[in-house]
Amino acid sequence: MNDALSAVLGTDTAEATEAASETAGKVAQFLLDEPLKILIVLVVCFVARYLLLRLISRVATGIATGASRLGGRGTAKRHGLLESSPLLNERREQRAGTIASVLKSATTLVLGIAAVMSVLDIVGVSIAPFLASAGIAGVAIGFGAQALVKDFLSGFFMLAEDQYGVGDVVDLGDASGTVEAVGLRVTRLRDVQGTVWYVRNGEIIRVGNQSQGWARAVLDVSVAYGEDVANVQEVLQRVGDALAAEEDWKPLVLERPEVWGVEQMAADAIVLRLVVKTAPLQQWAVQRELRRRIKAVFDAEGIEFPFPQRTVWLRNEDARPQPPKQQRRPGSEVDAVSAAGSHPPPRSEADVSAETTADVDPESVRRGS
Repeated sequence: MNDALSAVLGTDTAEATEAASETAGKVAQFLLDEPLKILIVLVVCFVARYLLLRLISRVATGIATGASRLGGRGTAKRHGLLESSPLLNERREQRAGTIASVLKSATTLVLGIAAVMSVLDIVGVSIAPFLASAGIAGVAIGFGAQALVKDFLSGFFMLAEDQYGVGDVVDLGDASGTVEAVGLRVTRLRDVQGTVWYVRNGEIIRVGNQSQGWARAVLDVSVAYGEDVANVQEVLQRVGDALAAEEDWKPLVLERPEVWGVEQMAADAIVLRLVVKTAPLQQWAVQRELRRRIKAVFDAEGIEFPFPQRTVWLRNEDARPQPPKQQRRPGSEVDAVSAAGSHPPPRSEADVSAETTADVDPESVRRGS
């Protein structure tokens, strides 16, 4: 009987030991398998997120501090005024901050979703329903928010490509004016009458930026047919050179003014073209000053501005009376500066743009408001 009892106890002990060993093996396998896999997934996601965020920060820093590509490196060296503009530096920082914020948020979201899905799959939870639901939700959102997605994508690429920024004077087709805020969804600008326009980025088909890199003042000057074209060209060149040589106007004029010659032969006048390469947003101030000086010099030199004329033919007359021609004042050439007078640059669109930019909260621009 003792032998039988010992056999039963031995069998129970062996079974218990085997069961305990099996349980311990499962526990050890669980502790060494699933948690280890989860830990590896989390570590990989954190490392990938750290590296990607660091890369994004470096790219954003390069955008914020890098030289503008407009006009090439040679232009940037010649015209340091364009590169040292506080408005341009602020624009770069806002653009870099917005792009970095969007990319960092997207990176964190994608890696977080990937980590959660991987952990659920490791612990044995089927992720097929989640993927199906996400696919259906994505399709529904895509159909219901096409315009919103289009606005955000267009805004992101506008910022990445630096098509325009705060303080630029732009023409967006339906509206034109000075940009006050650039967001991922909406661009806000104010026109010359003071009206504020809100333009959805997805609706912008073309952008005309009048303040990137440099600008050009173009003046078409009309004179009467009786004037000496060569003399008028020489007078226009003197007026332009005198403006470019003055200390007040020299920073605004980037290159020597050029008279391109006869632009048009209209019915009542000959049109000559004078062009001046200027700093951004200064072309209008230069045009106004040149018009004032040209009027003063033409009056001093006796150069006639055109007016509508009609020739009347009278029958039975051998000679037709000729209209009197304004005679040039006696004396040598009139100095362009003394005839027109010298005035410092007036308040221009660039000053208004700078004041408008100073009132804009950079943080609201970075947040895409």
